[in-house]
Amino acid sequence: MPPDLLKTVFLPLALISIMFGMGMSLTTADFKRVVLSPRATILGLCCQLVGLPLLAFALIWLFRLPGDLAVGLMILAACPGGPTSNIITHLSRGDTALSVTLTAVSSVVTVFTIPLLVGFSIRHFLDAEEAIVLPFLKTVGQLVVVNLIPIALGMWVNQARPGFSRRMASTVNVVSLLFLALVILAAVLREKDLGQQFLLAGPAALALNLGSMGLGFGAAALFRLTRAQGISISIESGIQNGTLALGIALGLLESSRIAMPAVVYSLLMFASGAIVILWFGRHRVTHAA
Repeated sequence: MPPDLLKTVFLPLALISIMFGMGMSLTTADFKRVVLSPRATILGLCCQLVGLPLLAFALIWLFRLPGDLAVGLMILAACPGGPTSNIITHLSRGDTALSVTLTAVSSVVTVFTIPLLVGFSIRHFLDAEEAIVLPFLKTVGQLVVVNLIPIALGMWVNQARPGFSRRMASTVNVVSLLFLALVILAAVLREKDLGQQFLLAGPAALALNLGSMGLGFGAAALFRLTRAQGISISIESGIQNGTLALGIALGLLESSRIAMPAVVYSLLMFASGAIVILWFGRHRVTHAA
């Protein structure tokens, strides 16, 4: 696949279709729930917005990742939870409403935090000759276009035509997965030393996936949340929007090496998500406080 076609067509389509599909599953009540159930929501957002970047930073040091892969891992940690996390939470008998709320709020907040964290990561981990400029306002504008606007349009469709929204949900999800598969395949094929990149990025990406899930469970237990809320926070922390991470690495930074942690992560998270579903989906959990 020509690089320009990947960057200008398939990546934006993948991101827009995924975020539009997520918007069709949201209502204004999902944002109001922050006020109605603040403790679990604030804790979940702290795990995502603070805990994940700190964990990623520690893993970069532990696995001694080279600069480009370090930036790629930090991009993953900066991204919000994706719509996949809501499905996995539901099948795992977690608090689906909390999961949807965390995805919705984090998708808005990270539009402004991603440029800051990624910009810091580039300055910290890349040498001066490797440094990539990431303009704050331009990055925020592009994230608004591929993130917030499709979500808002999806919410409008859900409110105006709820029946149509329900019927189209599966179609949009299938199209999104196809675009994601094309993006991952194209990113993989562009790497000459693919095996070496996987060996370097794989353990760190897996550790971020599993470690962030453990972080979510631990935080929920520490603050005595329900088991269902703990499952939701764990999955929201551990299942990030890999497509958005790919979009930033390939579309904004134009680096397939920086995208490699997101490629590996996007494959691994489905395996870990399946294990969580098999483990928790068999048992009923309480949603009561």
